[in-house]
Amino acid sequence: MRSMTTPDRNRVQLTGISSRAYEHPADRSALVAMRSLTGFDSVLKRMSGLFGERRLRLMFLASAVRTTDTQFRSIYDMGRDSAYILDLHRIPEIYVQQDPKAYAMAIGFDEPFIVVSTGLLDLMDDEELRFVIGHEMSHILSGHAVYGTMLAILTRLATRVAWIPLGYIGLRVIVAALEEWQRKAEMSADRGGLLAGQDPDAALRALMKLAGGSRLHEMNIEAFLDQAREYDTAGDVRDGLLKVLNMLGTTHPFAVTRVAELDRWRRSGTYNAILAGDYPRREDDANASVSEEVKAAANSYRESWAQSQDPFIGVLRDVAEGAVNAGERIFNRFARREN
Repeated sequence: MRSMTTPDRNRVQLTGISSRAYEHPADRSALVAMRSLTGFDSVLKRMSGLFGERRLRLMFLASAVRTTDTQFRSIYDMGRDSAYILDLHRIPEIYVQQDPKAYAMAIGFDEPFIVVSTGLLDLMDDEELRFVIGHEMSHILSGHAVYGTMLAILTRLATRVAWIPLGYIGLRVIVAALEEWQRKAEMSADRGGLLAGQDPDAALRALMKLAGGSRLHEMNIEAFLDQAREYDTAGDVRDGLLKVLNMLGTTHPFAVTRVAELDRWRRSGTYNAILAGDYPRREDDANASVSEEVKAAANSYRESWAQSQDPFIGVLRDVAEGAVNAGERIFNRFARREN
């Protein structure tokens, strides 16, 4: 009989792993910068309290089913296993909520918890669910609730000052930047989910199912990756502009993008290196350099633009490069003040 604190099969425990190991460079640079602001987390925790973090937990406690060793035991085990593999100090509670829509979310700062819908349970097999639970655990380890809270606050504020043109435009720019960070945070959590489940095929299947539903026998992962390549290269400048417009107001990348990005990260060798023990440790997070992380983020964007076959990206590459250079200069000044 296995221990209540160890996974149900032979997976590698990533002792002391820092979330920096799997975070997308754009996400990681923002998180490192935020963590370097003394007292920032405390302020956001108070702001989160104003938006009813405690109220939300009570709501799910009253209206959903909390997983335990006697309720939704398999989901409870997956949460315990993911927390063990990612070496979380506390095992977050998981609630199952009746809803035909397939979704999962991580909520909270001090005692974060996870909510999964019955629609998700009906859609995914066990290994795919393990990836999704690991995805949400990775959000918790990274502290991504900070972005969700900031985005909610600013979005509400933007609606209140919509009658002031310049104020609204300024806030929309900030909200758009936060939405971009959150999309990169989802890519980070996809990588963390893969590390927690350690089943690449299941991870890709889970993301593909979010696009095509439960009829897995009607889908093919290689064909879906071809679809991702077509999305990147299809059309002319007009189509590229439409792709940008389609992303406005979204906090999650499209399914083909997520599958392609996760597959690319796995094939890069980083995934296997982490499983072999080559990863940054949590104990060294305080020594992470803001300026170095910003450079890594900028290089990541440059690399993605260089690889992209999108005609619209080609047209805007010089403009985007200028924006990235300006961002690097701003963050470098910030980093010098902090040091």
